Amino acid sequence: MRTYKMVDTCSAEFEAKTPYFYSTFDTQNESVVTDKKKIIVLGSGPNRIGQGIEFDYCCTHGLQAIQESGYEAIMVNCNPETVSTDFDMANKLYFEPVFWEHLWEIIELEKPVGVIVQLGGQTALKLAKTLTERGIKIIGTSFDNMDIAEDRGRFSDMLKELGIPYPKYGTAYNTDDAIEVAKEVGYPVLVRPSYVLGGQRMRIVINEEELEDSVVSLLQHLPGNKILIDHFTDRCREAEVDAIFDGENFHVMGVMEHIEPAGIHSGDSNAVLPAFNLSPMEVTTMEYYSEKIARALNIKGLINIQFAIKNGRYSLSKPTRAHHAPRRSSQRPIRFLT
Repeated sequence: MRTYKMVDTCSAEFEAKTPYFYSTFDTQNESVVTDKKKIIVLGSGPNRIGQGIEFDYCCTHGLQAIQESGYEAIMVNCNPETVSTDFDMANKLYFEPVFWEHLWEIIELEKPVGVIVQLGGQTALKLAKTLTERGIKIIGTSFDNMDIAEDRGRFSDMLKELGIPYPKYGTAYNTDDAIEVAKEVGYPVLVRPSYVLGGQRMRIVINEEELEDSVVSLLQHLPGNKILIDHFTDRCREAEVDAIFDGENFHVMGVMEHIEPAGIHSGDSNAVLPAFNLSPMEVTTMEYYSEKIARALNIKGLINIQFAIKNGRYSLSKPTRAHHAPRRSSQRPIRFLT
């Protein structure tokens, strides 16, 4: 059976008391479970291209907030370089891959009152569905509402009901369907897979030949994935809103404007705060739309929304991030472009 051993930070010179644990298969378990109520925070795993350091920052503050609220804070992450895995941050740290098989055994051992997934990026978010199916409470925005924010069809239907503008779009599972959708929405189109990290395999294509190549490449690397095809609003400005919502009070933490026009991937672009070329009306309109979306999705926590602006018209052209951590600097590590 899987058990947990404490990392010996003292090289056996004297007794170690650090709350670091790793899993192995043995009969003796060194992770002592307390009677205190516990909350698990999922990290984002190893740092890699497309994944920003802001997740570590937010996990760190999440652990502090949990402890201040009187709960035992448990961190699950396999990256020793992050601040959230320092010895004095969590009450317990499990150096484990952020995969379901490892997480489930930790949950069975610790029996937490809930799990926070929205601070660990797409790595943690991919576990939200399984957690919900197993009856484990997700603290914050529910899985269904996060899924609306990820699913292009459900999200656009919601925007239509709210009266918020968005570009034409369609979904496809093969090249033939993609060609028909592109003809309907009009070139240039933005082609991307659903449910991926940081704009992985996203392309802007201008004709049918490029579209076929893009779809074939996408399906080779992500077989069976739904393909999202949006009309790409060319030569427009891009801006975004970072906010937080607790179900009653909506607070905008910042409205940022991108230096580059829409079409430059957010991992390669920069944003500035305060905005340098947005009118007060444009800022107010984006904040108004953002609050409508947050209330419709019943957000509990962080939300990031990106807008494309052209000729005084707004276009919310992607499912928003109803769960991701805002950035701490103007360098933009991991957002989809609009």
